[in-house]
Amino acid sequence: MSDSSAQSSGIAARYATALFDLAKEAKKLPAVEKDLDSLDLALDSSADLSSMIASPVYGREEQQAAVTAVAKKMKLTPIVANTLALMATKGRLFILPALITAVKSKIADEKGEVTADVTSAKALTATQAKNLAATLKKSVGKDVIINATVDESLIGGLIVKVGSKMIDSSIRSKLSNLQNAMKEVG
Repeated sequence: MSDSSAQSSGIAARYATALFDLAKEAKKLPAVEKDLDSLDLALDSSADLSSMIASPVYGREEQQAAVTAVAKKMKLTPIVANTLALMATKGRLFILPALITAVKSKIADEKGEVTADVTSAKALTATQAKNLAATLKKSVGKDVIINATVDESLIGGLIVKVGSKMIDSSIRSKLSNLQNAMKEVG
């Protein structure tokens, strides 16, 4: 990890801790979580918003005016709106995606949940996702939220990541392992 990305993640962690603590103290964690989900969606769907928070072309005053307008339009809670405004005045809006991830992680920990990133060859049905979540809950001891993505190159099977653990039962991986084993023999 480069020094600048380590520094950015440290800054994001400090802002995330402050936002989480304020929201918890004010008993506003569910509202803040909803706001962060909305912001995450807005960043994914708006190239202009993503550009504005990341680009050094925009001055701090422009960024503050923009995030204040966005917060008002999205009807964000005062805690989140004020955090965005503070980040803009300090020139720290570029860490917003990392802040969102960090706060959502803290909220999930608070609720006793863990997120599992699941990649499959085709979309999981609701029943399959529910069964997988139940199976993973037995393994990790916490409620599991499934973050599902599709990668058709897997051919079949799943890749499941929970925290630092990864289970790769994809056919692509099994074929690759078989190919490597055959190279060793011949």
